[in-house]
Amino acid sequence: MALGKNLQFLRKLYNKMTQEELAEKMGVSRQTVSKWELDAVYPEVDKLLELCKLFSVSLDSLLREDMTAYDESYSDMRIQKIDGFKYAMYTVISGDPETDAIERMRNTATAAGDKTPDIVGWDFPFVSQEQTNVYHMHGYTAAWIIKDGITPPKDCEVLTNPVCKYAAITIKNPMAAPFSIIPNAYKTLMAYMIANGCNPPDEKNLIDCFERSYYIDGVEYMDVFMAVK
Repeated sequence: MALGKNLQFLRKLYNKMTQEELAEKMGVSRQTVSKWELDAVYPEVDKLLELCKLFSVSLDSLLREDMTAYDESYSDMRIQKIDGFKYAMYTVISGDPETDAIERMRNTATAAGDKTPDIVGWDFPFVSQEQTNVYHMHGYTAAWIIKDGITPPKDCEVLTNPVCKYAAITIKNPMAAPFSIIPNAYKTLMAYMIANGCNPPDEKNLIDCFERSYYIDGVEYMDVFMAVK
């Protein structure tokens, strides 16, 4: 049973709620919450259901799922306002679309005179079952954020992403286990949004989620963003 670790994790998502604050919401003492998190005692059924409602999780997830998987890789969950920007994008469907799409946009940016291009990307969902199951292909879109003073090539369609707030999370060493760490980051970020009452915006022509990779002191980091109202 993973209840204790999951409660600690969910408190952190929920605006870093303290044991005292959770105890007040549950109508129990702080010592009782501490015992729950130490797996010394388990909540009664009605309290379990209250916890599920509070944190918007299923009972099965709360009791059995390891919500802390790769938790050490994640930090700085936040709501961040991002100014509007112009961008050009390129989508690839292949066995390794991320590399292909990012390299294409990096070369495009360099040719336009942007020596330090800001490249972001996101999964392209419109891939057929045959491409996925038979040919093991998937889709990815890379976007070059066009800086002021840079003129993109004439064959580039230039789009505009409006100013928007995003829920964001930072991943350390995302490529250590990319097929686990990165998808789980999105899952963790969605749990954070639910816990804090964040809803997706209604605005059209908006990049609803994207990733940005960068290095600090030789260590790779990735920021994942999901648009919120």
